[in-house]
Amino acid sequence: MKTILGIKFGGLQQKIFNLITIFVIVLLGSYSLVYYFQQKDLAAVVLAAGDEQQDSIKAVSEQTMGSVIDSTMTQTTALQAYIANDIFADVEGEVRTLQCYAENLFEHSTRFTDRKVTAPSIRNDGLISVQLIHEAGVDPSESEYLGLVANMSEMMKAIFESSEMISSVFVGLPDGNMILVNDRSGTFVAPDGSALTLDIRHRPWYEQAVEAGELVFTGVEYDAYTDIQMIECAAPVYYNGELVAVVAADVWLNSISDYINNKSTESNFLCIVNEKGQMMFSPQDSGIFKVNVSADAPDLRENENKEFADFITLALQENTGLRSLEMDGKEYYICGVPMETLGWTVISVVDKELTYQPTASMLASYNEINAKASQAYSDGVSLSSKFVIAYTIIVVILALISAMILAYRIVNPLETMTKKINSISDSNQLFEMEKAYKTGDEVEILAESFATLSQRMHDYIAQITQITAEKERIGTELALATRIQADMLPNIYPAFPDRPEFDIYASMAPAKEVGGDFYDFFLIDDDHLCMVMADVSGKGVPAALFMMASKIILQNNAMMGKTPAQILRDTNAAICANNREDMFVTVWMGILEISSGKLTAANAGHEYPMIMRAGSDFELFKDKHGFVIGGMEGLNYREYEIMLSPGDKLFLYTDGVPEAANANEELFGTERMLKALNKTTDADPEQTLKIMRKDVDKFAEGAEQFDDITMLCMEYRGPSGEPAKD
Repeated sequence: MKTILGIKFGGLQQKIFNLITIFVIVLLGSYSLVYYFQQKDLAAVVLAAGDEQQDSIKAVSEQTMGSVIDSTMTQTTALQAYIANDIFADVEGEVRTLQCYAENLFEHSTRFTDRKVTAPSIRNDGLISVQLIHEAGVDPSESEYLGLVANMSEMMKAIFESSEMISSVFVGLPDGNMILVNDRSGTFVAPDGSALTLDIRHRPWYEQAVEAGELVFTGVEYDAYTDIQMIECAAPVYYNGELVAVVAADVWLNSISDYINNKSTESNFLCIVNEKGQMMFSPQDSGIFKVNVSADAPDLRENENKEFADFITLALQENTGLRSLEMDGKEYYICGVPMETLGWTVISVVDKELTYQPTASMLASYNEINAKASQAYSDGVSLSSKFVIAYTIIVVILALISAMILAYRIVNPLETMTKKINSISDSNQLFEMEKAYKTGDEVEILAESFATLSQRMHDYIAQITQITAEKERIGTELALATRIQADMLPNIYPAFPDRPEFDIYASMAPAKEVGGDFYDFFLIDDDHLCMVMADVSGKGVPAALFMMASKIILQNNAMMGKTPAQILRDTNAAICANNREDMFVTVWMGILEISSGKLTAANAGHEYPMIMRAGSDFELFKDKHGFVIGGMEGLNYREYEIMLSPGDKLFLYTDGVPEAANANEELFGTERMLKALNKTTDADPEQTLKIMRKDVDKFAEGAEQFDDITMLCMEYRGPSGEPAKD
């Protein structure tokens, strides 16, 4: 905040100052407006008569122009529809003549001899000529009807010569040949002098005529050779119920467009819409009236402009009369009259602004006269306004001075309070009430609230300090528990450096600070190695405590010389005797007779072990499962034996390995475990576990570990103590 002339800009003092200032300005503004409108009343009386005259001129002029346009547009559009209909009726008549002639030709084919038709030649360019066009890969000499249809050549030439609208006359045959009459032979000749081919049976005129089974007009299409826009009239010819030919004629759009453009100006124009609601002819090159080829032309009956779409639908059915529509952001008068022959419609459009020009001209002259009278009155009002402005300035100055004094008296107690709060912000002092804050208004209430808040904050900080110390103590204890748990498991390698008969390695990665999985291995005597892999239900500290108790009980029983089944039975009895939390542990235990390689094992609900025979791959060993330890009293467990040979390996694990998941919640699974183990079957136990952990981490792709990952690998090397050779 900045202080200028005793006012703190950006603070509460400025806001109070602004409030009072605005109030004064609004008050003076209201007075000025009242004065202003009083002065305007007289002007309003003078101008009222002029406004009424303007409205009258405008209404009479618009009504007259509307009547003239209604009568003229309706009659003109009907006349243009008649003329346009006559143009297309002539084209339709010529095509029907060709159709009748062709049908008669096929019915009396025995009376005619075949005639030849030659390919297009550049020498005939500019001359009316009969030309043979065919599809690529079609041999005209094999055509059944080409020679017969060639007898239509003279009639086709006569039709072309007699019509100003038709640009080509042609007959297409189902075998891919076509006879064409026009004066543009050079268009159909390639630079090397050979005749160009045409995909006749896939041209729109051929397909639509065959599909309809009667005379049709196509939409706007491109000429196959010149890309000139056109429409085509075509009719199928049948003989004995079979299609034998399609007769047709082209009408280039520039022929019709010239007629349309001659009837159009910038403000009014004609356009033609076909029976499909597509714009066929229009002088407009953009907007709603733009002409598109039939494949891209929209159905105007489905236009987003609902009024326009309804108008097109009606115009294709009947004379619409004069309508007023908004299109492309402008207001238009529009009228439509159907064309009987084609089912198309002629639409006449006039820009509404054109009808406003006479009215605008008359109003401009009237306003010029009225402006001179208004100027005289304005000069008198100007003198009075100067007096009002001077009075307003004096009042505003007095109001600003008053606002500054009042703002200071209100803000001063708040500033004192702010300084006090800032002075104690970096200390442990309390905010207390003082005489300066006792103003008897909201400032005093605010000060009391600050005092209460200060006391509560002081108490809160004390509580936070106590909670933080407690969390640090718990964290320290958890770290200690993690180290204790790690120290409880065998973790010094090589574990038995003086025993070359076997090699063993194990690891555990808890999901939390402490885990529930555990492994163990120890020598019961010189010839017996005990191995344990276990997984306690649950996570965290409770599971860790249960794990330590289970490990101790298992080891104590094993050291008494019991078999694996007896060890599991007695451990289950000990745990069930005092298991109020209903926790349990899955255990795989095996005792290896080192001198012979005999492995005696028992399984209490744990994962299947994996065995690798020397020179082979790891395989899942589906052993016999008993119930989990701690789940039920009085259980007995079965044990089994496996004979290990030098070079054989044993891999034990908890469910944290196959159930490791990635971000897509996909599990690592047993198949991936086997694949990882079999990557390097000659690796020692330590390398085997590292390869497995690397594959698990790569699969998880950084996803959070939800379960402890515990593994153990033992390689039996035999009494001689040397690794087996492949």
